[in-house]
Amino acid sequence: MTMTISRRKQRKAHFSAPSHVRRVIMSSTLAKDLRSKYNVRCVPIRKDDEVKVKRGSHKGREGKVTCCYRKKWVIHVDKLTREKVNGSTVPIPVHPSNVEITRLKIDNDRKKLLARKDRKTATKGKVSAADMSTTD
Repeated sequence: MTMTISRRKQRKAHFSAPSHVRRVIMSSTLAKDLRSKYNVRCVPIRKDDEVKVKRGSHKGREGKVTCCYRKKWVIHVDKLTREKVNGSTVPIPVHPSNVEITRLKIDNDRKKLLARKDRKTATKGKVSAADMSTTD
């Protein structure tokens, strides 16, 4: 991302970020049991994950993610709706940082992501020439 300390430039980079960068920014923390199972603290949120709201007026409510609205930096949860004056129901937007993922939708890409982010198997520090030859 950007290598600046200017608040103005950081905000511009954040709010004009492309969709693939917004996906990473729109990450949520995992519940304690998932965190210990996968050794991962947070993952980018996606459509069929089950979440629990941790902050705000809807704290404690649970549901399944129905939509990740990257343009508006929010997610919609299926049981979080309100009724408008004309009688129609609309989803209440929630920022992903205010929810905790309680169940992940696992597919092949998610498995690879979790394996890549796993802290127990991740090697830190310098990589030797022998390690580089084994990866080829």
